Amino acid sequence: MTAYPAWTPASRPGIIPLHPLPFGTILGRSFSALRQNPRVLLGFALVVQTLAYLIVTAAIVGVAWASFTRLDTLRFGTEEFEAVMAGSIAITMIAGLVLGLAAGALGVVVQGIVVIEVAHAAVAEKLRLSALWRQLRPVVWRLIGYTLLLTLAVVIVTGAVVAAIVGIAIAAGPLAILFTVMAILAAIPLTLWLMIKLLLAPSAIILEHATIGQAVARSWRLTRGRFWPALGVIILISLVFGFVAQIVSVPFSFLSTGLTTVIAPTGDPEPSAIIAMIVVLLLTQVVTLLLQSVAVVVQSTATAIIYIDCRMRHEGLDLDLLAYVERRDAGATALPDPYREHIGRAIAPRLPQPAYAVPPGYPPAYGQAPAAPYGQVPPYGQAPVTPPYAAQPTPAPRPAPQPAPTEEHPAPAPTAWTAPGTPADGVDRESPWA
Repeated sequence: MTAYPAWTPASRPGIIPLHPLPFGTILGRSFSALRQNPRVLLGFALVVQTLAYLIVTAAIVGVAWASFTRLDTLRFGTEEFEAVMAGSIAITMIAGLVLGLAAGALGVVVQGIVVIEVAHAAVAEKLRLSALWRQLRPVVWRLIGYTLLLTLAVVIVTGAVVAAIVGIAIAAGPLAILFTVMAILAAIPLTLWLMIKLLLAPSAIILEHATIGQAVARSWRLTRGRFWPALGVIILISLVFGFVAQIVSVPFSFLSTGLTTVIAPTGDPEPSAIIAMIVVLLLTQVVTLLLQSVAVVVQSTATAIIYIDCRMRHEGLDLDLLAYVERRDAGATALPDPYREHIGRAIAPRLPQPAYAVPPGYPPAYGQAPAAPYGQVPPYGQAPVTPPYAAQPTPAPRPAPQPAPTEEHPAPAPTAWTAPGTPADGVDRESPWA
C-alpha cells in the first residue's frame, strides 16, 4: 500500500518576512510589532516603568527627608551646619544614582521580555507572559550584570574625563575650555559607534544564552557591514519619540495655565502653585511613563529585528527559521530552538536574484547570474554555475565568387544527372526497359 504525504496548510506569516530585511521594513515593523501582543508588551512595560518610578521617587524622598531633617537641630551659618548640608546633598545624590541604576536594571528585564516575544512572533508564535519569563529567567542576572558593567564603564570614563578637565582648569583655564569642547565633539561619534557595535549584545545573551564576553564579540561581528542601517533605525526612533514628547508637553502647559486662571483668578500664589503641581507634575508624569513604556518596547523590538536581520545575512538564520516553521506546521513536536542552532555559521555572500527565470541554454541578462541547468539546484549562498555552452559547428567557407561568363570564357555546359552505377554511355543494361 502506497503512503501519500498528508496535506498541511500554508504556514502562518510572522511579523517579519523570513529573508534579509531592507531598512524600511525594519523601521516599520519596529512600530507595528506592538500590535502583535499589546497586553504583554505594553502592559508589562507600563507596569514595570510605573513601579520603578514610584519606588525610586519614594526612596529618594525618604533618603532626602532623613538626611536633611538633621539640619533642624543645627544653627544656620555654623561649620557643623555646612558640613551636614554637604553630607545630606552627597547622600541624596548617591542614593539617586544607585536607585537609578536599579530602575535601569528593571528596564533591561522589559527589554528581555520584548526580545523573546519578537523572536517568537517572527515565526508566528504568541506566548503568555509566564512562558516568556521562564525563557528569560536563566539569563536575567547575566543580562543585569552586563548592563551594570556597561554603566560602570561609562561612569569611570566620564569621571576620568571630568577629573582631567578639572586638573587642566586648575593649571590653565582657557586650555580647559578648549579641552572640554574637543572632548564633547569626540564623545558624540564615539558614543554612537560603541552604541551600535554593542547593540546586539543583550539579544545574544537572551536568545543564545551567551556569556557577557561572547555576547560582546557576537554583537561586534554581527553589526559588521550593517552599522549605518542600524544607526539610522535607532536614531529615527529616538527622534520620533522625542518629537512626540515635545508635542505632548505643550497641551499640558496650556491646561495648567488655564486651570490656574480659572481657580485662582486673583493670582493667589498658593492655589496657583497647587494646581500647577497637580496638573503639570502628576498628569505630565503619567503621560511621560506611557511614552517611555512605548519607547522601550519599540526600541527593544527594533533591536531584536536588527539582530534577526544580521543573523540572516551572516549566518543564514532564515533557513533555520523556515525549516522550523515547516516542521512545526507539519505536526512535529519537541523541536530545537532555531536561534541556538548553527551559531556563528558562515555563508557565502548572497547574490541578487534575477527578475525572471532564464531558460537553460540562453545567455543571462546583463548584470544577472547564469541560471542553473534544469533539474540542478546550486548550493545555498553560491552563484548558480552552468556548464559552458555547447560548441557550435564551424560553418564551411563560402566558395570564391566566379567571374561572369564572356566570349573568351563561356560558362561550362550542364551535365546530366546519372544514377550511381550507370555506365559511361548512359544506358542501364540491367533495366527491363533497356
